[in-house]
Amino acid sequence: MNIYGFRGQNGSGKTMLMRCICGLVIPDNGAIIVDGDELGKRISFPESLGALIESPGFIEHYSALDNMRAIASIKGIALENEMREILQEVGLDPDEKKSVKKYSLGMRQKLGIAIALMENPELIILDEPFNALDEASCENVKKMILSAKVPDRVVLLSCHDKNQINALCDETIELAQGKIIRRDSLYEKEK
Repeated sequence: MNIYGFRGQNGSGKTMLMRCICGLVIPDNGAIIVDGDELGKRISFPESLGALIESPGFIEHYSALDNMRAIASIKGIALENEMREILQEVGLDPDEKKSVKKYSLGMRQKLGIAIALMENPELIILDEPFNALDEASCENVKKMILSAKVPDRVVLLSCHDKNQINALCDETIELAQGKIIRRDSLYEKEK
């Protein structure tokens, strides 16, 4: 199993849990263990991570491709042709010179998804990835999420739409007031 879906009402703790797993917030109690290392102790954040949490932040006067280049320069993993390819895959033109500040909410969401996926990270966290996307874009992103399901990779996503979660995830986890109240496994349902 490697696609986990988090459901719950607004304020149930989905986004906060994802922030903790990314190392952006240290939990008051408990621990986040990634590949045997506790976040906040030996490591500050997962080494191989791609994340889209809430509203993505960009360098506003850069184009989509220039934003990707800036982020890719940190680790030097993503190649130019891979960045161009993933932009096309999410439905953005890599040759578009328009600055991100002129992007619609849906275009910004697509760019955030492209950046989260671009370096083929081992851990992918997508908080409400379907926000502001039209129906065709939602279907496209679903295909991208399913194609990210490979051995040695974990995908965590949150979504308010129970049908989308059930269609994508191997296991769903429902949260309320920061606690797990229900877990359902696709594999248990098939038995």
